[in-house]
Amino acid sequence: MTAMRFFSFPILLLSFAVAGTAPAAAWAQQPDKVSVDPSSGSAFTTQAQRLDKLFGELKREGDPDKAKGIANQIRREWQDSGSATINFLIQQSDKAVEENRNAAALDFLDEAIRLRPDYAEGWNRRATLHFKMGNYRKSMSDINQVLRLEPRHFGALAGMAGIMTQTGRDELALKAWERFLLVYPTERQAQKALGELAEKLTGQRT
Repeated sequence: MTAMRFFSFPILLLSFAVAGTAPAAAWAQQPDKVSVDPSSGSAFTTQAQRLDKLFGELKREGDPDKAKGIANQIRREWQDSGSATINFLIQQSDKAVEENRNAAALDFLDEAIRLRPDYAEGWNRRATLHFKMGNYRKSMSDINQVLRLEPRHFGALAGMAGIMTQTGRDELALKAWERFLLVYPTERQAQKALGELAEKLTGQRT
């Protein structure tokens, strides 16, 4: 569980802003978006294909700054649900959070998830909000849904690591950071968090 403006690094990775102001439309009737791949000049790709390509690049990229740019492209893909209705609900939930209207934000996210249960970012946003409200159990439940839909969601993995650390389950936090770094190997803060946890656990065993 783009990602938490509200707390520390794990949460910053968990929450991403989603924009969408087009007229409402039924999500089920909207096909997966396509776009021209600049490298080919003509080939069209689906969002899933674009994500596969970006995740491959993210895993191979050795320069942390270039990898950050790729990660941001992935976040932008995640942010767009393909539905103006869902994008609008997420946008309204973001506004409510900024205004400290958490109950209203939850209502918007609940509706987005009800309408589009296969949209991982809806679950991710709700996980973020539950974390902000101190509802770790609910946050973890939503994180698990995110990872069921998108196992490579490094924001959700960071959120999981954050919750495990907050609740004193350091070994599980370590495993979450290991999963994170399999997807996004050059993220410096994740590397640091993993190293500190490994050192702490080694000290506890000696």
